[in-house]
Amino acid sequence: MNPNPDDLLILLTVSRSGKFTTAAQALGLNHTTVSRRIAALEKALGGRVLARAAGGWEVTELGAEAVLVAERIEAAVGALGPSDRAPDPITGVVRMTATDGFSAYIAAPAVARLRMEHPGLSVEIVTVTRRALQQRSGLDIEVVVGTPQVHRAEAIRLGEYRLGMYASRAYLKDNGTPSSIEELTQHQLVYFVDSMLQVDDLDAPRRLVPAMRDGLSSTNVFVHVEATRAGAGVGFLPCFMADRHSDLVRLLPADFAELLPYWMVLRPDSMRRPAVAAVVQALREETEQRREELLGAE
Repeated sequence: MNPNPDDLLILLTVSRSGKFTTAAQALGLNHTTVSRRIAALEKALGGRVLARAAGGWEVTELGAEAVLVAERIEAAVGALGPSDRAPDPITGVVRMTATDGFSAYIAAPAVARLRMEHPGLSVEIVTVTRRALQQRSGLDIEVVVGTPQVHRAEAIRLGEYRLGMYASRAYLKDNGTPSSIEELTQHQLVYFVDSMLQVDDLDAPRRLVPAMRDGLSSTNVFVHVEATRAGAGVGFLPCFMADRHSDLVRLLPADFAELLPYWMVLRPDSMRRPAVAAVVQALREETEQRREELLGAE
């Protein structure tokens, strides 16, 4: 039995979101209809096209073959536009995760410029600081800190950024400026919540100054910056974020200049989509253009 082309396009939408409910909303259908059409497609193909994964659905080997066919159908349908104007292939939704700072200062401007040229593109950015997922259902791109250990995925090194110790001028006026690591341990640290930190590469303060007590902790790096500016303690901050604020002073740069890499992780099939490939290229270019800013002042 030949598969229904409409069912293939439904599978394509599910493969991009990883969820029946999200696909149903995008297609103007209900969840039950999407489930029924996927079942019909599996019957026609004689095997499973989707398998349950953490947080959603992943395509099987058979499903990946069906998605390839669906992408060709989508491209052919998209070509049925006015003959004097070729359709823009960089359209649709691209979903990505990235750290707070990268999302705000690298991804946001990169995507904004890309959308000026391709208004049919929509990018969803979820901010999170964690290791790369082994199952990235519904995600096209992950940007993580540290070398990812992943299977069935493509990993691309984007660049590096530097972290340093900072304090506000007002805080230093009231509490003194530490001139050594020993003096620094008399101050409290503003950084990530230790028990919730999922990225080993970000554990530098506990390794470099284990005697330094936590003062204010948060899972959000913007909170680190603002808490440090408010005088909550000494913050271990990305230089490209802290250096934007003239009220922050970098401390002991010879002792604290941690270099960490940004990596981009992609599903094996993601780069076949022109929209994903365009976002990937935009992120790479933006990261390279901001290289000096990411590394901070020496």
